[in-house]
Amino acid sequence: MRIVFMGTPDFAVASLNALVEAGFDVVGVVTAADKPAGRGQKLQESAVKQYAVSKGLKVLQPLKLKDPLFIEELKTLNADLQVVVAFRMLPEIVWDMPAKGTINLHASLLPQYRGAAPINHAIINGEKESGVTTFFLKHEIDTGDVIFSESVSISDDETAGDLHDKLMNVGAGLLVKTVTAIGEGSYTEQPQPQSDELKHAPKIFKEHCLIDWNQSVHKIYNLIRGLSPYPTAFTKLNDKTLKVFKAKLEEKEPGISPGSFLSDGKTYLKFAAKDGFIKFTDLQYEGKKRMQVDEFLRGMRL
Repeated sequence: MRIVFMGTPDFAVASLNALVEAGFDVVGVVTAADKPAGRGQKLQESAVKQYAVSKGLKVLQPLKLKDPLFIEELKTLNADLQVVVAFRMLPEIVWDMPAKGTINLHASLLPQYRGAAPINHAIINGEKESGVTTFFLKHEIDTGDVIFSESVSISDDETAGDLHDKLMNVGAGLLVKTVTAIGEGSYTEQPQPQSDELKHAPKIFKEHCLIDWNQSVHKIYNLIRGLSPYPTAFTKLNDKTLKVFKAKLEEKEPGISPGSFLSDGKTYLKFAAKDGFIKFTDLQYEGKKRMQVDEFLRGMRL
């Protein structure tokens, strides 16, 4: 089978590498255009492009997926199957092109957590299980017929970053299994069940990252885990942003109003929620580097 791979971030690199290592014929890679980044605004290549170039794979970087020139170039690759991992929405003229269709690897157990941020929302909601799913693309986002899925457990202290890495590797293996099955014709498609009880995973914006100290400690703790290391939960301290990457929770009557904090100025900094404390352990103060709480307190007068 001639395969065209579409993806952009690190999460997708593991899947592309798994296909290449398994000996599949990847005839082209579609990824995001280079973007200026950092203080010098130097053009930054996507993780997928860097990998593809290192393997000598043909790279396409369309600004618009409906661009006639891109469509024509994509057709010349004559793909039997397209594989999408952590990319953007495709127009029908693209996903309907290959004879064997276009498949997607999604970082949730579909139909739960359709959307842009399934890893974050699973942990924010305190789930004990997540997983990866492969499915065929169709018009409505993340609703196509399921091919395979594989579940993983989520521990109580796991962050979105931890789960990301776990699902990245499990997903790469599941993708190879899926592409192999499609090549052999040895799979059955399962329609996704429809329900009003489904949990969704919309894109996360900055306003969703501000900690509401009137919530329970468990809800705040899950928010911190679910947004770490990116985009990161934050609060305000001395009118400056204080990001928190890791924390512990204390379930006890705080005795002070939500949002107030206690510290010995040396080893701990904890903020009151409505039913306990969130104890910061790994944080970043506005204008400073990320550091452990004791290092932060040594250079900070509260």
